[in-house]
Amino acid sequence: MSNDAWLDRLEAEHRDLELTRFDRADAWRLGSSIAERALAEAFPVAIDVRTASGILFHASLPGATADNDDWARRKAATVFRFETSTALLEARVAAGGRDMFEPGWLDPAEYAVAGGAVPVRVAGVGVVAVATVSGLASEDDHDLVVQAIRDLRGS
Repeated sequence: MSNDAWLDRLEAEHRDLELTRFDRADAWRLGSSIAERALAEAFPVAIDVRTASGILFHASLPGATADNDDWARRKAATVFRFETSTALLEARVAAGGRDMFEPGWLDPAEYAVAGGAVPVRVAGVGVVAVATVSGLASEDDHDLVVQAIRDLRGS
């Protein structure tokens, strides 16, 4: 997929990927859905669903490491700061030729700009949580989360 097509797809997801509600039971369903897919494919990933105040779901599947947990934390922090998926932010930055880690902007110890963290948006409310996967290529991490949010929206 070309960079422009990828950016267009991510912009559309940003506009359209919205839920009518989200609670702790939904967080469990979302995290479990991602985990089931990842286990079926033997993906070595960490899965995290959190609000700004705490973790609602976390799993570290076989082959994942503590580094994946840290990446998930930093990706989630990035989504809370910018209220957009890390994949979209990464694509926008690449299209603009900017380095988000230039001195004075983002601290790489606290933030990560790599696909895999997606805001959980509720209509009329805004971003209420972040769902994150870490362990695969950025695009694959992102797609695992997006598919699970779409499935949750459809249920």
